[in-house]
Amino acid sequence: MSLRIRTTCSLFLSGILLLASACKSSAPAVAPEEKTTPADSSVKSLPPASVSEATPRPSGSIRFTDVTAPAGIHFHHHSGAFGQKYLPETMGSGVCALDYDNDGWQDILFVNSMDWRGHESGTRSYPALYHNNHDGTFTDVTQQAGLAVQVYGLGCAVADFDNDGREDIYITALDGNHLFHNQRDGKFIDVTAKSGVRDPGFATGAVWFDYDNDGKLDLFVSHYVQWSLETDQKCSLDGKHKSYCTPELYKGESATLFHNLGNGRFEDVTKKAGLYDPSSKSLGVALIDYDNDGWLDLFVANDTQANKLYHNNHNGTFTDEAFASGVAFSDAGKARAGMGADAADYDLSGHQGLVIGNFANEGIALYKNDGSGLFADNAATDGIGPASLSSLTFSTFFFDYDLDGLPDILAANGHVADDVSVNTPSLHYAEPPLLFHNKGNGKFEDVTAKVGPALRQPVVGRGAAYLDYDNDGDLDLVMTTSNGPAKLFRNENGNQNDVLRVKTIGTKSNRDGIGAKIIVRNSRGQKLFAMVKDGSSYLSQSELPVTFGLGKPDADKPVTLEIVWPSGKRETVKNIEPNQSITLEEGKGMTAAEPIHFAALPKAGQR
Repeated sequence: MSLRIRTTCSLFLSGILLLASACKSSAPAVAPEEKTTPADSSVKSLPPASVSEATPRPSGSIRFTDVTAPAGIHFHHHSGAFGQKYLPETMGSGVCALDYDNDGWQDILFVNSMDWRGHESGTRSYPALYHNNHDGTFTDVTQQAGLAVQVYGLGCAVADFDNDGREDIYITALDGNHLFHNQRDGKFIDVTAKSGVRDPGFATGAVWFDYDNDGKLDLFVSHYVQWSLETDQKCSLDGKHKSYCTPELYKGESATLFHNLGNGRFEDVTKKAGLYDPSSKSLGVALIDYDNDGWLDLFVANDTQANKLYHNNHNGTFTDEAFASGVAFSDAGKARAGMGADAADYDLSGHQGLVIGNFANEGIALYKNDGSGLFADNAATDGIGPASLSSLTFSTFFFDYDLDGLPDILAANGHVADDVSVNTPSLHYAEPPLLFHNKGNGKFEDVTAKVGPALRQPVVGRGAAYLDYDNDGDLDLVMTTSNGPAKLFRNENGNQNDVLRVKTIGTKSNRDGIGAKIIVRNSRGQKLFAMVKDGSSYLSQSELPVTFGLGKPDADKPVTLEIVWPSGKRETVKNIEPNQSITLEEGKGMTAAEPIHFAALPKAGQR
């Protein structure tokens, strides 16, 4: 069945499908920003419907609980480390949330590495695809899905690159990436050779996006440094034993931009697009339209090199505006060790700001976008900088964990040197994550100690993503650790507020609707702005559906949604009841809706 007519009747354990007839909305379309290219809009939408809850709204303090074991997740990252301290061992691996079988439940893909040549342990390590069983548990389906491929994997990016309605998988790796095409029957085939996206080198983060707005997703792949077993450098913290070296001892490696030709093949257009830069040492990449002109730009976090903000020139080329916009260096004019990054309208200004994970003693950067093309790092005064100063942050992203309408921030931390405490007792290899609650007006508070003991446990954090794996409306967390076990944290009681989840299906635009801008106007007059995106974080990707926290329950007052698709088409849907998961199809409005049930699965320990 096509995604448009599929209603995912199994979406909620106790859910009842809302059936409604279509009608035309006569409301005029309103764009998030005046610069967005106008287009005519004819919107069909489902009429307002009463959403009855099968269970009472939860109460009590919000906490994250470690449900890794009861969920059946047994993934363990294997770095291949055997004492030689090779640089790639410090990188860890990524994790991606996806719905590969279109059943309305988020599945999880973990990226894995492998043994080094000549030092095989006898253990075969593969990426791991976990299928969501709809009951709070997962099943490892890696073998039957055709993903048991041994590579020294690093990151992942998931999207429907050929617009066939199924999410495909791209895995970045040392000396050759892999593109797996989704075959509809729960299986994937490796189409790397045919597609031309192998991209050898030290590939790290990746993101699918339609940079030329032709309706086909292109692919940007960041690269780190020029490294091999033969060129590995020797470093030491104590003058006696080998330690992991910094990237400063290696030459950089240019990122790659692949243009989607529409026939399953891609063309390397890096130099043609003005993106060739062998000095870069790139890790995180985030989609952003920082000037709201309707064309996707790229923010790239660099390690010990200036960050990049690639402005889309609308003609297939990009210009780096990082220095002019204020995001290239710290306020002291120094390049930081940028890891993961994300973009969101965290201050409800209508403009996307940036959060960037950095090295220990550098602190997380939080850049406010003033709307004129300029950014200012407010982390020192907005509650982020001091609390994160001693942490080495890899993954970081915005997500609204309490559904109050204000994007919060998660940081996954862990040092790169397993012997760092020898010379610097104040620093530790394993570090707890950090959760920052958005208090409004761009101010944040460290609430890690207030959300239960699970997030206070030190780990060597690397990749991280958010997803609503149990379909109860609030956002859960999944995290990888370097050479260690993965973690799944369930959000308990985060769904006390109203919520609206939005899935997008493009027609003229790319099928996933990546790059679509959505504004939800709630009953309090707030304008909540978000963009459909992939990538972000560090080597990882969160779920594609967009979750809008609507704040305290307000007698089920309906909300208005406005969307600008990547094609430029604008649409408005009125009278949407809160506490639903809806599907928007370009040109047809709201084509499916499911009620959210706030206790769809038992809490931890009740199974």
